[in-house]
Order: sequence, then structure tokens, then C-alpha cells
Amino acid sequence: MIEKICIIGVGLIGSSLAKALKNTGQAKFICGYGRDAARLEKAKELSIIDDYSIKLKEAVINSDIVIIATPVGSYEEVLVGIKPYLKSDTLVTDVGSTKRSVIEAAEKVFGNLPHNFIPAHPIAGKEKSGFEACDGELFVNKKVIITPLENNDDESISQVQNMWEKVGSEVDFMTPESHDELLGMTSHLPHMLAFSLMNYLISQNPSASVYAAGGFKDFTRIASGDNVMWRDICLNNKDQIIAHIEGYQKSLSALSEAIDNGDIEQLDSIFSNAKASRESWLD
Repeated sequence: MIEKICIIGVGLIGSSLAKALKNTGQAKFICGYGRDAARLEKAKELSIIDDYSIKLKEAVINSDIVIIATPVGSYEEVLVGIKPYLKSDTLVTDVGSTKRSVIEAAEKVFGNLPHNFIPAHPIAGKEKSGFEACDGELFVNKKVIITPLENNDDESISQVQNMWEKVGSEVDFMTPESHDELLGMTSHLPHMLAFSLMNYLISQNPSASVYAAGGFKDFTRIASGDNVMWRDICLNNKDQIIAHIEGYQKSLSALSEAIDNGDIEQLDSIFSNAKASRESWLD
């Protein structure tokens, strides 16, 4: 059992991981860090964390593992803040939705990256944010991607892998570049579409949502995601997101052309291929 884990950022992912770690008996003591003492106190009252601090030094000192669970745009500031208080063997990992930018922030702060800095990303979440949406089962049967660095030692990688597997996750490994490309397509692009569709709907008819059926609500559910988190993801994976938006625009243009031309075969092909692909994915 780990003596002390510090979780920086007790939002949905940070709080859910804290709860999962407690449920699986992985830590004797979990300390949360944030800027709002009142909210942290509530998280403590709910037994999500054991204690908290609004001072990084108090939260991080003597920690065996530090998990960064703040928006990726904050990582450089966070790493600068925790650097003086890390033990030589303190394992540092994260849950950020981009990986190349996380590594660049660490390189800027540390110079030579620590052997026990292990970037990771759980592919899990909800449209709701904050510890109020905490779910200790959030990561069960979900993918977690670890993007090891060249100088990472095997023991540190295994420790992060074991932590995630014990909370029920399935761990995969890939390069930071592959991660950002893949997530830009499967996660970041769909969120951009949901945000833009909601804004388009309201711009056309502010009352139209009253008449939206279940399909529209399902499609736009993720537009309820945290705006700061998604702002930072856009800025930190912009090349991949822009490339996929442009690629999707071509797909929409092809669909628009098929509709305009009354191309029955092309429309059947577009819809049947999408249907078959989705059903195959769900099996």
C-alpha cells in the first residue's frame, strides 16, 4: 500500500480516481490540492480525499505519487510549483487529454525529464464536471493510455500501470504523437462538433432545442463538458484538431453534394457504411 498520494485538481477525474484508489485499498492517505478550500472541504466530508491543502508545498511534500488532474494548460505552472517539494523517488503522472504538450511543459520545467515522470491518460469521463460527479467505478473497463518516455525506468512504468489496472482499467501503450493523433480523431473532434452544433442551433433558432428529440440530445450530450478543459485541449492539440476538422468538412461536403444531386446510391453507401461500422464497433 502506498503511504501518500497527492492529487492535484479534485475535479471529476481527480476525485473519481481518488475514490477508486480508496475503494481498491491502494493508498493509506490521499491529499487533494486545489484553490477553493470550501470545495475541498466538501470533498473531504464526502470521504473522496483524506485531507487537502490550498498550498502546493503542504499537499505535495512527502508524497510517494503525485497525480496531476488539472486542465493541460496549467501543467507548466503546476510542475514549477511542485518541483521543489518532490522526493527523488516521487512518481509523477497525470491524466491529461494531450500528451505531447504535457511532455513539452515538463521538459521546460525540468530540463532533463525525470525517470519517474510517466505521462498517462484515462479514456473516461462524463459530461458533468466537478467532484459532485465523482464515480469510483468510472475507470472500470475503460482504456488508459500510457506514453512512456525514453528515460523512464521499468519500475515506474509498472507502478503506474498497476495503479490503473487495480481500478479496473485496461492499459495500452503508445507514443505521445500517436496518442494525440488518435484522440484528436476519436475524442477531440466529436467534442468540437457537439459544441459547434449547439451554437449553430441556437444561432438559427433559440427555441429549437425545445423540439429536439433523443437523437439530438445524445449527440450533443458532450457539449456539456468543462469549457476550460476543452479550451486547453484545443490550444494544446491544435494541429491534430484542425486537421480533423478540415477532413470532416470534406466528408460533409461530399454528403451535401450527394443530397444536392439526389444520388441515391451514394447516400445509401454513406449511411450503410456508417451503420455497419458503428454496429461492428459496438459488438
